[in-house]
Amino acid sequence: MSKHLGIDLGTANTLVYMKGKGIVLREPSVVAFDQVRRRVVAVGSEAKRMIGKTPGNIIAQRPLQEGVIADFDKTASMLHSFFSEVSAGGVLTRPTVMICIPYGVTEVERRAVEDATYEAGAKSVALVEEPIASAIGSGLKISGARGSMIVDIGGGTTEVAIISLRGIVVSRSIRTAGNKLDEAIVNYMKREHKVLIGDSTAEELKKQIGSVHPSMDRGELEIRGRNLSTGLPSVLTVTSAQVREALREPVGEIIDSIRIALENTPPELSADIFDFGIMLSGGGALLGGMATLITERTGVRVTVAKRPLESVALGLGRVIEGNYPGLAKYRSR
Repeated sequence: MSKHLGIDLGTANTLVYMKGKGIVLREPSVVAFDQVRRRVVAVGSEAKRMIGKTPGNIIAQRPLQEGVIADFDKTASMLHSFFSEVSAGGVLTRPTVMICIPYGVTEVERRAVEDATYEAGAKSVALVEEPIASAIGSGLKISGARGSMIVDIGGGTTEVAIISLRGIVVSRSIRTAGNKLDEAIVNYMKREHKVLIGDSTAEELKKQIGSVHPSMDRGELEIRGRNLSTGLPSVLTVTSAQVREALREPVGEIIDSIRIALENTPPELSADIFDFGIMLSGGGALLGGMATLITERTGVRVTVAKRPLESVALGLGRVIEGNYPGLAKYRSR
C-alpha cells in the first residue's frame, strides 16, 4: 500500500510525518554533491557536517533558499533519499505526499515544489500553505468564524497570517528568518570585532545565548574564528547583549511585518486576536525573549507553541489523519 506522507520542506530542516506513525524523520535540508562524478554523496545531517570542510570537487549546500527551491535537481535527490529512509524495512512504494509551501509564492515556485516531489518518486501531491499547517499543528481552531493569528519564524521565511473559516484573511510573508539572523551575527562579528566566523558558529551563538530582550539574557559563550587583521585563528567571548545588538535589525523587520498584518486586519477579527492572542511557532519562537518583545511592541499577548519546531509537520499530520477533510486536493501524474 502507498504510504501517506506529510513533508515540512524547510530551508533549514525537513520533517516527514507518516500516517499512523507520526513524525518519522527530522533532517537538515542539506545536500553534498560530487561535481566530478555528478552524484549526491550525502544528505541531511551527514551533509551538514561537511559544510565548509569539503574538498574542491564536493559542494555541501542547501538546495532551498528563502523558503523556495533554488536547485531543482538537488531538492529532488534529497526528497528521494528521505522517501527511501522512511521506507526502510518495507517495500519502497510511490508515496502519496502532502507538502508545505510558503504563502504568497509565485505559480512557478509552486510548480517547482510539485515537480520536485514527483521527480523524487511521489505518486500524487497536495500543496498546503505553511501558515495553515502551522496553525493546525500549534493547536489553533481554524474551522470556525473566530479569528486566529499565527507567526511562524522558520529558516528561510517568516509567515504571519490571520486565519478564519479555514482560510487566510490577512497575511505577510517575508524572507527574513533564521538564516538572516545567522547572517546578521556573522556581519556583526566582522564589523565590530574584525573576526570572521562561519554560519555554523553563528547558529550556535543564536541557539546557546541568543536573546532579543534583556530579561532573557543567557550569559556568554567562547567562540573561535579568523582575525581579519592578522589572518590568524582567534578566540572571542561573546555575550547575549552583543547577540541582541546583532539581531536588532532583522528582528525589527519581523515585528514590523506583524504590526502591518495587525493594522490590515478587519475590526471583528482584531477583537478576536486581542482576546486570544498571537501563536508563535517555528525555530525563531525559541529565541530568548521573542514572545516578550512581540507583546511589548504590539500590545497583544503571545503564546509559544508547545512544539514550535514541529508545528508544520504536526499540522500536516492532522490533515493526513482526516481531521480536516477537503482542506487539500491531491494531483496525480
